[in-house]
Amino acid sequence: MRIPFDEKVWIGRIDDEPGDTRRVFDLITRFGGESLAKNTPVIIGFGSDEGVLRNKGRTGAAHAPKELRRGLAGLPAKAIETVCDAGDVVCDDGDLEGAQAELGRVVNKVLACGGTPLVLGGGHEVAWGTYSGLRAHLGNTRERRLVIVNFDAHFDLRQTRPGNSGTPFDQIACDCAARGLAFNYVCFGISDLANTAALFERARQLDVQYVLDIDMQESQLPQRLSQLEQLLGAADDVYLTIDLDVLPGSTAPGVSAPAVLGVPLSVVEAMVQRIRASGKMRAADIAEYNPSLDQDKRTARAAARLAYRLL
Repeated sequence: MRIPFDEKVWIGRIDDEPGDTRRVFDLITRFGGESLAKNTPVIIGFGSDEGVLRNKGRTGAAHAPKELRRGLAGLPAKAIETVCDAGDVVCDDGDLEGAQAELGRVVNKVLACGGTPLVLGGGHEVAWGTYSGLRAHLGNTRERRLVIVNFDAHFDLRQTRPGNSGTPFDQIACDCAARGLAFNYVCFGISDLANTAALFERARQLDVQYVLDIDMQESQLPQRLSQLEQLLGAADDVYLTIDLDVLPGSTAPGVSAPAVLGVPLSVVEAMVQRIRASGKMRAADIAEYNPSLDQDKRTARAAARLAYRLL
């Protein structure tokens, strides 16, 4: 189901002072399928709990898109010129596959119009929908190298079907194999204690590159940025996906599976900004925010900060 753009979500403080006092809510326009200036950010909501439910997680992420918009709305616009909003794709009837297909169509349409989709989930099942739209746009060409960069405590390489919040990257791997394309998947922030031996073995089988959370602390940021530079240098296109459970539980309590250690927000933010600055990011999404589990909107603020860096 599609829910159209809701301008009532985009409200915020108006400052009666000299100078540039614009905030993000001042810049929001409805996306209606028109041609856009190259790389115009277009927000798409994906209201889904179905993947988390199927994966036996704690539900509530379906309500995230509206809350994340509210978190973004009041941030200062500064160098941002315009942001579009394409409304929400909602899964409220258990038909996750249909919702993911619809999300893929919206993502593809945004890309065809020249925009850069920023999808606000929803559980991490959002990734299959975002990827599907990006793949439809890119086609099956082997001349361009797509690299998937995931910030996540989990591989999300489960092989069970039907798909859920723990299967999207295995689904993508299978899709790449069926198309005869390379599966270039890099996961930053993997928790050794949140993934079974079977999942590490699946990552090995698929030649997944990953970095454990213990190797992604602030003192190791220079090494991680150097590693990221090499990955970006070898990529033509990048799909960035962020599962908020990669952050420490104290920073992001509002997720299905809060992290005991996690990766500091400053590290994730620095790496996200580098990806955005590369000019190779074609689509991005932020997953797993659960407003019902949040404390003092800490998770919402962290997610809004990361989303802001992607505008």
